[in-house]
Amino acid sequence: MKKSKGAIESEISKAITQWEKDYLGRGSVSVKADILRDMIIVNLQGILTPAEYSVCETQEGMLTVKKTRSGLVESGLETLKEIILTITGEEVKSFHTDLSSRTGERVMIFKLFNDYEKKI
Repeated sequence: MKKSKGAIESEISKAITQWEKDYLGRGSVSVKADILRDMIIVNLQGILTPAEYSVCETQEGMLTVKKTRSGLVESGLETLKEIILTITGEEVKSFHTDLSSRTGERVMIFKLFNDYEKKI
């Protein structure tokens, strides 16, 4: 039976939450994945620790936290691409991410080679 778009989005959210716990040592408060054309957009809420929030109060501290967190995510990128490939059968063409030091949320965008939304 073919999976619904919502079921696939939910599966991606769960897999990324598990990746965070296994790889980064802790998960975010909530994860929501959305499939849009040739992109999978993942919104992760509550990823910063209380200590990171206080470090982010200065410009220098914020840049350090962003750089460190981005480095951690980038170092696990192959596994993230593997998760997307396993769930969707689609290869990731490019990956983009940013984090807000104010809201503590991260956005991940997986750009695929094909319009996956049309396929499902």
